[in-house]
Amino acid sequence: MAERNLMKGNEALAEAAMRAGCKCFFGYPITPQTEISAYLAKYMAKNGGLFLQAESELAAINMVLGAASTGTRCMTSSSSPGISLKSEGISYIAASDLPCVIINVQRGGPGLGGIQPSQADYWQATKGLGHGDFHVLVFAPASVQEMVDMVVKAFDKADEYRMPAMILADGLLGQMMEPITFPEIKPLEVDKSWATNGHKNKREHNIINSLFLTPEVLENSVIDRYQRYEKIESEETDAEVYLCDDAEIVVCAFGATARVAKSAVNSAREQGIKVGLFRPKTLWPFPKQELLDATKCAKNLLSVEMNMGQMIDDIKLATECKIPVSFFGRTGGVIPKPSEVLNEIVKIGGAE
Repeated sequence: MAERNLMKGNEALAEAAMRAGCKCFFGYPITPQTEISAYLAKYMAKNGGLFLQAESELAAINMVLGAASTGTRCMTSSSSPGISLKSEGISYIAASDLPCVIINVQRGGPGLGGIQPSQADYWQATKGLGHGDFHVLVFAPASVQEMVDMVVKAFDKADEYRMPAMILADGLLGQMMEPITFPEIKPLEVDKSWATNGHKNKREHNIINSLFLTPEVLENSVIDRYQRYEKIESEETDAEVYLCDDAEIVVCAFGATARVAKSAVNSAREQGIKVGLFRPKTLWPFPKQELLDATKCAKNLLSVEMNMGQMIDDIKLATECKIPVSFFGRTGGVIPKPSEVLNEIVKIGGAE
């Protein structure tokens, strides 16, 4: 039986990253993700890797760009306003078709906001992480164990598709402690003949670039990338579907908020309300077909988020606006209570 460890979310994620083969970490401290940097500062060199605290978020993400170009598994982490500062560099990485992993342990915003948990970066992660036409893979864990599992998967999928992958966590998950098991890591065989890691006259020079001065060449590079995205959207979606077989109300929630929502769903079921939970594990690509399948009996949808309703548009698009969508959320770092979500479910149930 695999050994179980009681670990804080941030530290478990950092340990999992090293076990997944991360050899370079570049970051800058910001609450509530600083334990990731602190843990890697202590253990990275002992595991044959490099930890470097950069002078700024801008410097850190451009160091990731350089390391990723060599084919090395590399990672950066930050929290909301720090990710905003990294957005230009993330766009360069995506345009250069380079794999890396980006951790966002979200805090309240906008601006500097506060250091409490939030999910207000949904739009940033899924719709506008930088300028230009591109996507990043976005994984949304709901437990410390999923933080561990998803960072391993993020490295593998980033390598497979040659693109950045993001773990969109939050301060609640980063700071809580739960028992976890580290998965057995199976080395992923990926062709990295594109890497700028020395050629010793055995091949042509590899050039990593995101600047295309001929419009048609840039257009073709974007089109090629979007053909890859189409494959990802058809093959890489993931979601948890809970008690939705007969659900007339489906609660949609991601990340830590889904834990609160599941508790409310269980309480509502005890009251005889036919309600289920849909939890997207991938935010991009959004699990559209999974949501369609989960809402075959649904008369109402309820989106529960730690923001002002940023996932609602994706829910409406996935269900082709055929089912009414209500919203309940807290923002600014306030965590919804199960009783609050239950009240919303009861209201919807009574209105049917």
